[in-house]
Amino acid sequence: MVVGWCVWVTGLPGSGKSTIAFSLADKLRSLGIHAYVLSSDALRKIITPNPKYTEEERDIVYGALAYIARILTDNGVNVIIDATGNRRKYRDHARREISRFMEAYIRCPLEVCIEREVRRGVDRSYGAPKGVYSKAFTGESKTVPGLGVPYEEPINPDVTVDSDKLSPEECTEIILKAILEKFSEQPSP
Repeated sequence: MVVGWCVWVTGLPGSGKSTIAFSLADKLRSLGIHAYVLSSDALRKIITPNPKYTEEERDIVYGALAYIARILTDNGVNVIIDATGNRRKYRDHARREISRFMEAYIRCPLEVCIEREVRRGVDRSYGAPKGVYSKAFTGESKTVPGLGVPYEEPINPDVTVDSDKLSPEECTEIILKAILEKFSEQPSP
């Protein structure tokens, strides 16, 4: 039985997760490796169409992401999870559930993420909500990771890229190399 792999691309909102996740899928496709991008923003629109971003709601959404990723990988589909996953417990749960798992941390200072968020109105956003940081500053939202609620950085990610120092293409190449090294040598269970 062929088992797929899963890479969770995590980082603060505005760190470049989606840009890198979709670029990674394109690069893999050019190598003849199919990978499906499973986006928390897209899934959230179905599970919680009027999101409040409560702890309970996040537990549900991130639990569903891990469950769907496990089903897909168990059936031979490679998955790239594009999600903040602000608490380690969400990513650790996925690591326990998915036999071939990798965590890719997109590290970026909060100030840079906020600056990028301001430009997001004109940039391609892959369905991410707009104005998350401005809503936090005005008090409209108290649940923005990094401001209203914690973003717990990975303790021991499989790969880390600094998106404030490297281009999205450079970040993609580093993560791609890590994927090819980790999963080309690891046989399916």
